[in-house]
Amino acid sequence: MSDTKQNNYLKVALLGNPNAGKSSIFNGLTGLSQKTGNYAGVTVDRQEGKTNFLYNGSKIDLSILDLPGIYSLFPKSNDEEIACKTLLDEKESIDVVVIVVDASNLKRNLLLATQLLDLKFKTVIALNMIDEAEAQNIKINIAELQQTLGVKIIPLDSRRQIGFLNLKEAIVNAKVSESLFYDLNAAYIKEYNNYKHFISATLASVKNKETTQLENADKIYRFNTINYIIKKNVQSPEQLSSKKITSKIDAITTHKVYGYFILLLVLFLVFQFIFFISEAPMNWIETAFLNLGEVIHDNLPKGQLNDLIVNGLIAGISGVVMFIPQIAFLFMFIGFLEDSGYMARASFIMDKIMRRFGLNGKSVIPLISGTACAVPAIMATRAISNTKERLITVFILPIISCSARLPVYTLLISVLYPNSKFLGIFNSKGAVLFLLYLLGFVVTLLTAFVLKKILKTKESSFFVMELPVYRWPQAKNIGIMVFSKVKVFIKEAGKVILAISIVLWFLSTHGVSHKFVALEIQQVALENNSTTKNSEELKKIETQKLQHSYIGQFGQFIEPAIKPMGYDWKIGIALITSFAAREVFVGTMATIYQANDEDNDKGIKQKLLTEKDENGALRYTPAVCWSLLLFYAFALQCMSTIAVVKRETKSWAWVVVQLVFMSALAYLSAFGAYQLLS
Repeated sequence: MSDTKQNNYLKVALLGNPNAGKSSIFNGLTGLSQKTGNYAGVTVDRQEGKTNFLYNGSKIDLSILDLPGIYSLFPKSNDEEIACKTLLDEKESIDVVVIVVDASNLKRNLLLATQLLDLKFKTVIALNMIDEAEAQNIKINIAELQQTLGVKIIPLDSRRQIGFLNLKEAIVNAKVSESLFYDLNAAYIKEYNNYKHFISATLASVKNKETTQLENADKIYRFNTINYIIKKNVQSPEQLSSKKITSKIDAITTHKVYGYFILLLVLFLVFQFIFFISEAPMNWIETAFLNLGEVIHDNLPKGQLNDLIVNGLIAGISGVVMFIPQIAFLFMFIGFLEDSGYMARASFIMDKIMRRFGLNGKSVIPLISGTACAVPAIMATRAISNTKERLITVFILPIISCSARLPVYTLLISVLYPNSKFLGIFNSKGAVLFLLYLLGFVVTLLTAFVLKKILKTKESSFFVMELPVYRWPQAKNIGIMVFSKVKVFIKEAGKVILAISIVLWFLSTHGVSHKFVALEIQQVALENNSTTKNSEELKKIETQKLQHSYIGQFGQFIEPAIKPMGYDWKIGIALITSFAAREVFVGTMATIYQANDEDNDKGIKQKLLTEKDENGALRYTPAVCWSLLLFYAFALQCMSTIAVVKRETKSWAWVVVQLVFMSALAYLSAFGAYQLLS
């Protein structure tokens, strides 16, 4: 054993082509929940996890580094460059390289594999998707191939967790291949000491005609060798049955006319199902929180603590938690589309449209990912090699409706259309939600078109994407993904909502004006003499107290600026608090209306439906609801998004322009909707 092995610690780098199942192997080795999907570009940054196991009575610790998928060691995008430079960085101290190879597409995968073997790292080849290769009647002579490549080859079925123990043992016993697949001397490239030196020098140099020629020479030389290896070690039928089925389906789903209608239909049905199947669990959660509030209110001694828990914490948290079923179902449907392979088709058919607006098909994956969360979607733009297109995509991504907007949309749509259908069978709520997401997409394209005219570039772009065979999604993979996404949502949103709920409760139940103090005295007197008449008086006092509280005074101060959009001071408070995160709007509204109402058996939706303005008319009219929907469709109210845009663009100027543009768009859209509909 080497010194590294004697210390029982190895640092392992996972590399492979996009869509080879690298992230699934990472999850299988570490037990973590790295995102997986049946399309290229899932991993956009390095991910690191740890695992350990017993080998010959000793505990072996492995640090697994999952790098972005690459097709060769000559990077074409930022994420590919991350992978190559990390691998060659001596500070990383990589002990073993695991090359993940798709057994059903061996010829393409061996280009990168032979390049990595020539770098002379200790190496293991993980022959993934061996089950698919067998299903397609592809026969691989593993023993002979192992001898040709000079390293251990481990067959794997990562979807069913088969072969992972063998892979761990092979990592411990990994060795350097003695085979050489590209002889620099034979290729007349004698100024480099070895292939690692050659690749490092190429990465450090500016892309020019000479480096392009060297890259082409490398690939041609290798493919000649690979063709010989495949011919000798792989037997496959001329046309695979799975590819026949895929081709037949693709004739419809990627059709130049039908393909767009199918994509719209898929998205429309997704939003219909989101409302249809989430309604019952949402009502259960809301009822459970209302009952919990009543139990605490009735059994805990009356006072500040009782009020804080019932009207502050429970009201604020329940206002967001009740929407978790919808968020979970959204992630589930996105995961299904990704894992099945349809997401890759969506990127393919949208490429032509994207180009007309200054983008290309590579922007589709970040845009679709943005429906879950803009932060990882913005990071995914690293796969876009064209600098201008990447900047445009980063700029427009926050306009795409994300999961944080979903609680806001759901609440307002439920108030707007409490119980209605169209065409007798379709849910109006689902249709409005679909239109809001579609509106966000249309506005992103129009914004991209304007930016295309402003940002001039001579850099040409291209979009090449592998369309994987269709696969039936694995319920376990989707379940893990949904669980991890919901957990992150609860954790991130929960911290903000918990803090804001406490602050809001204090500001809404305290004040310094003489009027507020007088109302408190009057309230205590009425509570000690409880009658039906006094109960009505108490409700009026609660309303007046809220108006004269700290939060009420602040809300009335900003009310003139938001009144043209149809908003009162209560909505204004929710707009301010939700700047940190959009979903806080619902929690804020729940806290404010709970503080304004002693009736604890009504949820936030019922309270908004019955809320009246100073003239006795309904506050949440269609004009106000649509105004709010459009405001939240376009406003950049997410501190995490602002931070990641700054990090990815390395410019505060881009962030400021983006914030000003989206704020102006949100305000003008909300103003226009209210004025037109009121």
